[in-house]
Amino acid sequence: MKLRSLLAAATILAMPLAAHAQPVTGPYVSLGAGTSLLPSTKYQFQGSGDYGRFNWSPSYAGVADAGYGFGNGLRLEASFDFDRNTISGAHDSSANQYARLYGGENKFGPMLNLLYDFNVGLPVFPYVGVGVGYQWVKYNSDIGNQFTRIGGTEGSFAYQLIAGLSYPLPWVPGLSATAEYRFMQLTEGRNYKANSVFGQSDIVNIGSETSHTFLLGLRYQLFQPAAPAPAPVYAPAPVAAPAPAPAKTYLVFFDWDKYSLTPRATQIIAQAASDSKTQNVTTLDVSGYTDTSGTPQYNQGLSERRAKAVAAQLVQDGVPASEIEIHGYGDTHLLVPTGPGVREPQNRRVEIVLK
Repeated sequence: MKLRSLLAAATILAMPLAAHAQPVTGPYVSLGAGTSLLPSTKYQFQGSGDYGRFNWSPSYAGVADAGYGFGNGLRLEASFDFDRNTISGAHDSSANQYARLYGGENKFGPMLNLLYDFNVGLPVFPYVGVGVGYQWVKYNSDIGNQFTRIGGTEGSFAYQLIAGLSYPLPWVPGLSATAEYRFMQLTEGRNYKANSVFGQSDIVNIGSETSHTFLLGLRYQLFQPAAPAPAPVYAPAPVAAPAPAPAKTYLVFFDWDKYSLTPRATQIIAQAASDSKTQNVTTLDVSGYTDTSGTPQYNQGLSERRAKAVAAQLVQDGVPASEIEIHGYGDTHLLVPTGPGVREPQNRRVEIVLK
């Protein structure tokens, strides 16, 4: 119970920072840049029989993605990556010698990734994923030393594992900063041609390759839904003298799949808080609702977050927390009756009732 309370408190505190709620819905694009770590790779010359390991130094890496979010946490994306690693030397196990080398390899190719976003009620959203595809590895024609040079481009099937975090940037709707780790495994060995300065040639077999890539980037969700016209709805209950002051209802509307407050919403909440102080009010009933897009489970949580956002603003406007009752009703009690999967602006609301 303590953990759940802490997460709920963190959610309310983080509301002004969150630009939009996960999961991603619709098409998106992303770019990332960073570095790639390439562990040593096995090599063996077919003609001479010499064998050992190439050692590599980290260099730069980049990735470009285009994908689609299904609105339930799942994303499918096509990715193209480029990794550069510089060779530092080779340990010849057959002769037990170490030689410094120069040159490097470029690895690039397409991958198809399946990812899942987690909404843990915090400003950052973790995600994991898997991918499959094909990678080409180009050895520079000058890789080697003053005696032997290795060159060519060979490919291999590959798979990868992905783990990352995204942080929605509040000043640009749909834009998130990302930090990501990718583990990639090439499943096949590769053969390259080696030429010596003495006119001899040989074939070098390179074993399967593993790499670790660390990236920082930006992701942008395309086609942001238009915000509804922020028209306040102020409906006082019928007055029946000499009964006590009638209950009043205030409606606060939200953008699609969001629980952050618009400037107009804060004005309506401030008016409700002010009226509660000048009237004989004992309870402020705060009830959250959603439209019918999204699953019932997701909508239930979103309605509760909207109600908590309004309640937090009421407390900031001077209403005692003990006078506020919070409810979440998901996609039930629609203000405008619709079928399932409809993004109706009037149904994305929180009702404040003064009692």
